Amino acid sequence: MSSLWLSQNEIFEDIDFKSNINEDISTDVCIIGAGIFGLTCGYYLTKLGYKVTILEKDEISSKATGHTTGKITSQHGLFYDYLTNSYGHKFARDYLYANEEAIQNIKNIIDEENINCDFKYQNAFVYTTNKEELPIIKKEYKAITDLGYNCELVTKTGLPFNIVSAICFKNQADFHPVKYLAGLCKCIIKRNGEIYINTTAVDVKMDNSDYITYANGHQIKSKFVIIATHYPFINFPGFYFTKMYQSTSYLIAIDPKRTLANGMYISATSPTLSFRTASYGNKEVLLIGGMDHKTGHPSSYKDTYGKLEEVAKKYYPDSDILFRWDTRDCISLDKLPYIGSFSTAMPNMFVGTGFKKWGMTLSNVASNIIVDKICGNYNKYSYLFKATRLKPIKNHDEFKNMLVQSTNSLLLDKLKRPQTSFDEIASNSGSIIEVNGQKVGIYKDENDKIYAVKPICTHLGCLLSWNDIDKTWDCPCHGSRFNFDGKNLYDPAFKDLDTYDL
Repeated sequence: MSSLWLSQNEIFEDIDFKSNINEDISTDVCIIGAGIFGLTCGYYLTKLGYKVTILEKDEISSKATGHTTGKITSQHGLFYDYLTNSYGHKFARDYLYANEEAIQNIKNIIDEENINCDFKYQNAFVYTTNKEELPIIKKEYKAITDLGYNCELVTKTGLPFNIVSAICFKNQADFHPVKYLAGLCKCIIKRNGEIYINTTAVDVKMDNSDYITYANGHQIKSKFVIIATHYPFINFPGFYFTKMYQSTSYLIAIDPKRTLANGMYISATSPTLSFRTASYGNKEVLLIGGMDHKTGHPSSYKDTYGKLEEVAKKYYPDSDILFRWDTRDCISLDKLPYIGSFSTAMPNMFVGTGFKKWGMTLSNVASNIIVDKICGNYNKYSYLFKATRLKPIKNHDEFKNMLVQSTNSLLLDKLKRPQTSFDEIASNSGSIIEVNGQKVGIYKDENDKIYAVKPICTHLGCLLSWNDIDKTWDCPCHGSRFNFDGKNLYDPAFKDLDTYDL
C-alpha cells in the first residue's frame, strides 16, 4: 500500500544525500530525524549560518510526513473550546495565532525558495451531519469568535452530502508534502548542511558541554541536538513514553470521475472522516481519510479501508481507487505537543513531538521555537508547549486506558497462553503461537513461506500484536512497528526483532 505523495520516485533523484557516515564528525547542530519538523529546523538553522547535520534512519519522507493528508491549517477539529476551558482565553488565542503564523511562514519559505509543491489556499471546514451535535458546533464557534478570529458558521459546503452545520476557516492551505520536503532538502544542502539517510542514531550522551550522538558505528559531536524522530527514541530522562500514545488512521485516493469542489473537511466527532483534493498527473483526485484507532489495537480491513471505500462508492459510484495508505500520529494525554528542552537534565537538547495529527502546521511552530532557543531569542509561543511541563493529566480516561494497556502488554498478556495453533494461521496472515513454552510470532506469506520472530517490542518489552492489514507486528504500548520479518519500521523502537530459523 503506497502513499500518493510517494508515487513519484524522481522527486529526490537530483539531491545529494549522504548514504552513510564513515567517520566521526563535528557539527553545530545534530538533528535526529528528517521529517518535516527536522528538515524545517535544518532549513532555518542553515539559513542562519549554523553547521547542521541531519540523520535519517530510512529514506526521506518514507514515514509520517510522506503519509499525511498534507493539510496546513489552524483548525484542529473541535479544539478551541477545550483549550479555553482547560487553559484560559490567552492560551487558546496564542495557540490559534501560532498556527496562523505557521501557515504564512510555510508560504514564505515556498515563495522565497521557489519550491514547487502544489500549495493552494483553501477553506477548511469542521462539519457535522448530526442534529444532536449542533450544540457543540455552536459552542466551538463561540469559543473561536471570542478569541477574535473571523470564522463562519455555515450550512452549505462543497461536500457531496448535506450537513447540519460547519465552522469555516478561510485562508488555510494544502500542499504536496513530499515535494515540500525535497525543496527544504535542497536549501539545506545548498547552505552546506549535511543530510545522511539510512543512518540510525542509537544513543545520545553528554560530553562536558557538548553531545555525542552515536550512529552507524560513528560519533557526531555537537553543541546542540534536536530529537525529531516522530516519537522520541530516548527513554530516560524525559519519560515521553509515559505521556504519549500513537494513533493509526487510514487514507485512500480516488479518481471520482467528476468535477470536485475545493476545500478541506473533517467531521466533528468520531468516526473521523476527512476530505481534500490533490493533484495527480493531469487530474484532480479526492483523498478520503479517517477510521483512526490506537496503534497496536487489532483492526480489520473492513473497519478501516473498507469503510472509506464505502464512502467513496456511495458518493462517487464510478470512482476508481488509486492509492491506499495509513499513518501514525503521536498524541499527548493533554492534547498539546511537547516542544522545547528535552529534559532539564540535558541542556541544549530539544524535542518536538505529539503533534496530534496536525504536524504540517505545528512542525513549523515547533521549528521556530527550537531555533529561537538555540539562538537565545525569546519566543512568545514557547510557553504553550513546554516539553518539560508537569501538570495534572486532564484526560483521565485516556491515561487510565494507556496504563491498563501497557500493564497488559508488559505483564499479563505475556502470561496468557495463545489461542491460535500453527495450523490455524492462514496464508498471508500471522499470529502468536507457543513453542516449547515460548511465544513465537509466525507469519505465512502467500506461498506459505514461514517467518518467525520473537514478538516482544525492542523498545520496552511489550508483547506485540499482529496487524493483518499491513502485515506488521505492532506495539500496543507506544506504537512501534516491525515488518513481518522483524525489521523495525517505526519508532520509538529502533532495533529489529529477534528472529528464529525454521
